[in-house]
Amino acid sequence: MSKYHKLTVIASLMTLLAAPAYSEAYGLGRPALPEEVAAWDLDVSPDGTGLPAGSGSVLDGEEIFAEQCAVCHGDFAEGVGNWPKLAGGAGTLDHEDPLKTVGSYWPYLSTTWDYVNRSMPFGNAQSLEPDEVYAIVAYILYSNDLVDEDFVLNKENFLEVEMPNAGGFILDDRAEAEYVNFNDACMTNCKDSVEITMRALVLDVTPEETAAKSGTVAEAEVQVTEAAALQPVQEPVVETVALDPELVAKGAKTFKKCKACHQVGEGAKNRTGPILNGIVGATAGQVDGFKYSKPMMAAAESGLVWNEQELAAFLAKPKKYMKGTKMSFSGLKKEKDIAAILAYLQSVSQ
Repeated sequence: MSKYHKLTVIASLMTLLAAPAYSEAYGLGRPALPEEVAAWDLDVSPDGTGLPAGSGSVLDGEEIFAEQCAVCHGDFAEGVGNWPKLAGGAGTLDHEDPLKTVGSYWPYLSTTWDYVNRSMPFGNAQSLEPDEVYAIVAYILYSNDLVDEDFVLNKENFLEVEMPNAGGFILDDRAEAEYVNFNDACMTNCKDSVEITMRALVLDVTPEETAAKSGTVAEAEVQVTEAAALQPVQEPVVETVALDPELVAKGAKTFKKCKACHQVGEGAKNRTGPILNGIVGATAGQVDGFKYSKPMMAAAESGLVWNEQELAAFLAKPKKYMKGTKMSFSGLKKEKDIAAILAYLQSVSQ
């Protein structure tokens, strides 16, 4: 053996002796350390196993959600663009194009907690503290009308939350019920070619802001509510009334849901939605510099005035009140929140 070969062998032996103890089977890797396992052992089961101690309120969750989640999921969990919607969709699972959200589809609340804790916020996963995760999940529940605004989620009451679609899933028994018969599957006299016989009618893509496919563009653009169409043309009347300070304060708090699109007060500017100074009692579509939708302008031409009754109806279900509106907010579910918002808007209108 040459001197060169001897040196090569010695070097190889030294390398092997210096190497850590690897897997016996393949010589790759090493057993994970306990602290490494613990760092990834984050799963939470439907029965609550794995939940850490902690708690979070809806109100705290609203602020955290706005800061950490709204850029993708919207201020109200309604989704931005093609990012997932987390709220809405109740009663749509039997529709042709169901909206599957936490509230309408997910059977276990643990899935929501586990996913937020493990994977969110996008680009900065596992940066949330347990209390923050509890708060975000509480706000998602509130956005789906499953809890009240004063609700506080914690480890103790976690399993008390009932998910609407908890009974909507069945165990997959195909291995026992179907696969056993596959040995007798016919594999003879197959077709020489495959042809497309049907095409998908619903595609999960970003929708166009037009009704061209339905062939009723003009109708869709000018369709307004009967209340708006029948509203007589009149000058806006603003009555000065004594407002309840507590109700106004409550409205200012509720108005946080609107701040993503609307501003009020001195120095307010148009954003996604128009400024709302003086909105109570004003004729629709009158804010300078804001480009309203065609249905809104049609309603304005018909004399729609934003009195308390009309505003309350619009705030409850904007898209039902005025089909084609640009307002993406799903609506305020509680009459007391609507009353508070109206009081607050009146306070900035006087």
